[in-house]
Amino acid sequence: MSKNNRNPVSRWLIRAGFLVLLLISLGLIFNQQIKNWLVSSYQPKITAASVAKNNQKKASFDFKQVKSLDFQTVAQARLNASQIHVIGSILVPKANVHLPIAKGVANTTLALAAGTMRPDQKMGKGNYPLAGHHMTRKDILFSPLYFKSKVGDRVYVTDMKSVYTYRLYQRTFIAATRVDVVNQTKAPIITLITCDATGAGRLMLRGRLVEQQPFKKVAQSIQKQLAGGFNNR
Repeated sequence: MSKNNRNPVSRWLIRAGFLVLLLISLGLIFNQQIKNWLVSSYQPKITAASVAKNNQKKASFDFKQVKSLDFQTVAQARLNASQIHVIGSILVPKANVHLPIAKGVANTTLALAAGTMRPDQKMGKGNYPLAGHHMTRKDILFSPLYFKSKVGDRVYVTDMKSVYTYRLYQRTFIAATRVDVVNQTKAPIITLITCDATGAGRLMLRGRLVEQQPFKKVAQSIQKQLAGGFNNR
């Protein structure tokens, strides 16, 4: 093959290589923004029927397998969203938190939702612990709890049949090894867990159950928020 015939191919390979490098560079630069968008685009539809169905499915509750939220985990979660078993939602109006509640603490589950921390937990019965990630963007997942939550705030959780209202009475930082806070209790409380600013410790919020109502009898403003889009938007 002559030199003249090789030149167009060489030029094409150089251009293709340059394009690949450019795409990789853009991906690295905008990695965080793309990851946040993947999280915010998860807006599952929750019904009483879908909750009842998902409650029958198995999930992972192995805390030791939980890892920090990286791009690969978020991308995998969005591609396999059907494997996230949503069993309700949580609303904290004063902190601008509204998230799906999903069964278990698998990495793909926590990438897009708040996760239940025991297989036997039930809304309004004993301790109802939920885990959620704290990310650099302050308005997605459990990040708003770190920046905006206060003792006295109301927390609503629903399975789309009933709404359970809790009032926060404790906001404290604990060691990551404090798995005892997930244990069952006699009193009906909610326990919310997310990372602290360093990622090494945990922020824990606890609230007492103050009311349980059928979904349709809750204040219209709360119904509207519970039926609306999630704060990941």
